[in-house]
Amino acid sequence: MGKNQLIQPEGTRPLVLLVDDETDLVTGLSNTLTEAGFRVVSAGDGGEALAVFRKALPDLVILDLMLPVKDGLEVCGELRKISDVPIIMLTARDDSIDKILGLEFGADDYVTKPFNSRELVARIRSILRRTRRQYQGSTLTVGKGRVCIHLNEQVVMVEGRQATLTPTELALLIHFARHPGQVFSRMALLETVWGYDFPGDLRTVDVHVRRLRRKIEADPANPTIILTRFGVGYVLAQG
Repeated sequence: MGKNQLIQPEGTRPLVLLVDDETDLVTGLSNTLTEAGFRVVSAGDGGEALAVFRKALPDLVILDLMLPVKDGLEVCGELRKISDVPIIMLTARDDSIDKILGLEFGADDYVTKPFNSRELVARIRSILRRTRRQYQGSTLTVGKGRVCIHLNEQVVMVEGRQATLTPTELALLIHFARHPGQVFSRMALLETVWGYDFPGDLRTVDVHVRRLRRKIEADPANPTIILTRFGVGYVLAQG
């Protein structure tokens, strides 16, 4: 360790729950994450994952798609019922359907095995920065007043009822709300909202927009707040 490197107190280091039934992967990735400054707890199947989550209350979950007892999609869905904890899905298959399903079930991102450990650590840090982001200002309204975003409290009200958004969905909505009428490409959103300075899958943006529409639009199939500019990207309707 270099003389200028600080040792973080145990309680301040983010806690990651690593869920995978491959023992060698868990051991190697746990060492990598520990060296990167994280604390790690692990589980080998979906049932154990939910039990460990309730006990440990981790800051982020790395969740394999193919698990015994309960698969990753089922675990992801169960976690989304009780928490907005960031979730990164792991999949051994480079299959679009698996990736899209993981995002639809509420994952923030996914990584395909085998993966680059440095990139995974970078993704974890990007997600945690979004989770802990503080927003300046009081309120923003979009959709002709249908949606009200209380920035300090990080609360979104849709026609007077609180909507449950993940930190990524909230960051995406605020970004749009602060730039009404401005068209953003998917790559620009990955760089600005996700904070990725490495290539990301543009479908991640599409699924998050779709999830966000389901939570704030009167008719998600015919959106009037977040509009698609085909071949370009997305734009928040003005007014």
